[in-house]
Amino acid sequence: MNILGIIASSKLTAAAGDFQSIATTTVGSGGTSEITFSSIPAGYTHLQIRGIVRTARTTFSNDGIKLQFNSDTGTNYSRHQLTGDSSGGLDSGGAANSDYMFTQVAGNGAIANAFGVCIIDILDYADTNKYKTVKFLSGIDNNSTSNQQTGFASLSTGSWRNTNAITSLKLFGFSGNLLQYTSLALYGIKVAA
Repeated sequence: MNILGIIASSKLTAAAGDFQSIATTTVGSGGTSEITFSSIPAGYTHLQIRGIVRTARTTFSNDGIKLQFNSDTGTNYSRHQLTGDSSGGLDSGGAANSDYMFTQVAGNGAIANAFGVCIIDILDYADTNKYKTVKFLSGIDNNSTSNQQTGFASLSTGSWRNTNAITSLKLFGFSGNLLQYTSLALYGIKVAA
């Protein structure tokens, strides 16, 4: 049985199916415009990012988080998103974007000290024979308080239309800086051959 999380990430070597910690960044006082993971090592099958996020957006309780690979700002990203909230569901998508935009982390219009959560899977990140596929699960609970929304859950998928191995990735807010205590952790996952 594989062990996930802190115990697994503390191992010196990663067995097939284990998650190995690559890097973790926690935003300090004053916030930041982006978090970048660079020099991502080869040797894993997939990558996963786990995080808690709050942005400086004040007009809504939620905000989006964007993702770019290898500093690519071209229109090489596509996505599809399913979102549910207290009023129903919504689907959206885009085929020629300059980044992934996955919503449903906390904006600064949310209740005090609330953060959205996200899990991002980046499949076959080092495979140079295919485009890269991403799955993003995220959400926020605004404790039944309004300011446009009481809570959201979102499942998104997308692709980066590039066969280069992913060696760096940047995450940044859609409408505002990432606020203090936002924390993102990057893991590598090995899969048995």
